[in-house]
Amino acid sequence: MSLTEKISSDLITAMKAKDKIALEAIRAVKTAFVLARAEKGIEVLSAEEELKIIQKLVKQRRESATIYKEQNRADLYDKEVAEADVLEKYLPAKMSEEALLSIIKGIVEKVGAKSPADMGKVMGIASKELAGKADGKEISAIVKKILG
Repeated sequence: MSLTEKISSDLITAMKAKDKIALEAIRAVKTAFVLARAEKGIEVLSAEEELKIIQKLVKQRRESATIYKEQNRADLYDKEVAEADVLEKYLPAKMSEEALLSIIKGIVEKVGAKSPADMGKVMGIASKELAGKADGKEISAIVKKILG
């Protein structure tokens, strides 16, 4: 079952269960998929494209939640966090920091990076290799730690 099919199925389940949070989050994904397909003029998105869209939506919700928390809007904060949690179920499991560290060390050795000036080379490869498995901020922090 593709991710699009799973989301359609979960949308129906959320409707039947009258789960407003899940319903809004899943509808947002479905809408984003439709817009992406229309923009590219294609019938089906690749699995990578679908994951990127969901990651973007999760990131948006996490950032909004942070802003709402700073502004003491607990009601909106809770909603954004709950929706982000629903959407994260569709993403692959995040890697542990130890696993990330070992992979990034391997990339640094492979590229031959020695100083912070080589960070761009490492980040380019690491971002592609770890897409969907780790957040860009985490990758960047570990690369800085290794090269710094």
